[in-house]
Amino acid sequence: MWIEREALAAELPAAAALATRQLAETLASLGFPVDAVEHRPGTEVLDVDITANRGDAMSHRGLARDLAARLQQPLAPLAPPPVTEGEPRIPVSLPATACPLYATALLTLGEGRTPEAVQAFLLALGSTPKLLPAVDASNELLHRYGHPTHAFDADRIRGAVSVRMARSGETLVTLDGVTRKLTLEDLVIADEAGPIALAGVMGGDGTKVTEATRRVLLESAWFEPRVVRAAAHRHGLHTDASQRFGRGADPAMATVARDLLVQRLQDWAGATLEGAWTAGKPPAPPAPVDLPKDVLTRVAGEPLLLAEAAKALKALGCVVEAEPGHLRVEPPSWRHDLTLAEDLAEEVLRLRGYEHIPSVLPSLEGPPQPLSQDYLHRQALARRLAHLGFHQTVTYGFVSPEMDAAFPGPQGEAADDDRAGRTLANPLGLEYSILRRSLVPSLVEVARRNLQQGQREVRLFEIAPTFRGLSRGPAETWTVSLLWAGERWDADPESKAGPVRAKHLLGILKDVLKPTSQEVAIHPLEGGTFLAAEFPVQAFRVPDDRIIPTFTPHSRFPAVERDLSLVVPAALAWQAMHDTVRGALAGTALVALACADLYQGKHLPAGTKAWLLRLTFQAMDRTLVGAEVDAWVAGALAAAESLGAALRA
Repeated sequence: MWIEREALAAELPAAAALATRQLAETLASLGFPVDAVEHRPGTEVLDVDITANRGDAMSHRGLARDLAARLQQPLAPLAPPPVTEGEPRIPVSLPATACPLYATALLTLGEGRTPEAVQAFLLALGSTPKLLPAVDASNELLHRYGHPTHAFDADRIRGAVSVRMARSGETLVTLDGVTRKLTLEDLVIADEAGPIALAGVMGGDGTKVTEATRRVLLESAWFEPRVVRAAAHRHGLHTDASQRFGRGADPAMATVARDLLVQRLQDWAGATLEGAWTAGKPPAPPAPVDLPKDVLTRVAGEPLLLAEAAKALKALGCVVEAEPGHLRVEPPSWRHDLTLAEDLAEEVLRLRGYEHIPSVLPSLEGPPQPLSQDYLHRQALARRLAHLGFHQTVTYGFVSPEMDAAFPGPQGEAADDDRAGRTLANPLGLEYSILRRSLVPSLVEVARRNLQQGQREVRLFEIAPTFRGLSRGPAETWTVSLLWAGERWDADPESKAGPVRAKHLLGILKDVLKPTSQEVAIHPLEGGTFLAAEFPVQAFRVPDDRIIPTFTPHSRFPAVERDLSLVVPAALAWQAMHDTVRGALAGTALVALACADLYQGKHLPAGTKAWLLRLTFQAMDRTLVGAEVDAWVAGALAAAESLGAALRA
């Protein structure tokens, strides 16, 4: 979040005396690291990291509160001229419990424009001024004080206003011009014609303020954070407003922000207030939290006085009552994250300074617990499958509905049988919305990408949980899935690559599965070019004692390759050539012999074919020299000539 230094000093005058480096270090010591400092026209801005639980700090006023507590300096007063409320000019009802408080006002705009200083402030924070006082004032208040507000074109509102849940089939064209299909879980602001805003997220295009707007209806409300977060995620709309409402706004700021917005429109645009009113009331404050002295000592790692803790918490805006052995603390309305005694203790330590926390090594409590047999079984099975030439793969445990329907689970159930019990209520996205019941679709995606990158053969396995949806919740089963795709080739130049067949995978499965009378099911996919099998881990036998492979040392010296292009009799088998050349070069530094190319064409003598032999030499103790390599190549040529081969011209 961008913070402008002058705006921060307006909330906390003492901040103006801090050098930029000192300010950044102080913010970091309070848990708000500064990622960057930039000089923008006429000002300096800081990019400050705000953690997800500190929605109250997502404004200049919010950060100033914490700085004021650390510096023990007063904040600038925030007391706008109170707006006299009267009878509603436009009726407002709150049938949805997700909006208990809705403060509003109706104004007629005069002539005026957004002040130059405000335009510069918005530009410094990366926000483009709209040169519409009602819109720019709302954006400015959001950045200064952290409470989102909104302005509707009052003349485009039809009848009474209500804050309700959306109805089946309703749509809303939001300010970004996108028509959004609303769900029954969406909280909306609606008039008698239908929705005019997605509450806490974005306004509607039909009632937006334009240059032709003459009357505005202001909105300053408090919305249930979970409802706003879910709607923003559901519609992919992560706005400045949804980020603040979704993390928990200050209900006490609703009427204050409304009054500030009224004041700005009167000052900037010569607006005339026709009326102001508030529907509902703020949500009930949470119960006070007890902070026992032993909890404070345990979290701090050393004894701390309750009087010191009380002073720190009062500086943060808490109401504190000291009682024997503990403090009774009522957090301020803007701190929704202070719900436990440990939260309060951490706040005391944060304000006191992390550098004062002593460094103490944790005590060790006995030897480590033995690994479970199930884990050891899975580990041994993974090693065995790797020895058989398969590569272990790790994929996401969440899939899209399309991937979920692509393959039956290990028990053969249909996709829709239990999907409701595996669907997440608040997923990261549609593609990660369902707990998978099979590993195969994910392995297919991995294999497909490998084949697209030029791999001729792909062998994969994964050992991971799959899930079944039950009435009591998803049930987890550890599952093994194998996938074999592409073509097999045995490195003989005379052979041709062929597709993987079921018998190849069946041979692997018979090696690792428990003896059973049940027939092994192998599933052809992608037109038969992919073969997959999936079983619970319990279906696999425990592999034999671990295999200790023979260690083969690696040379630190460079390898040398030489090629021999030979014309050989058509009837000569590759194995005979391989064995003869290998035998002739026994005792040399030959480490590999392969046929790199095979040619059969009309340019060769009748009854012959051409092989390109590739010989690789590498010594363990030295760098090879050209003379000895040439001698070995001559020996290989002599061995090949003994079989009727000749150098190709």
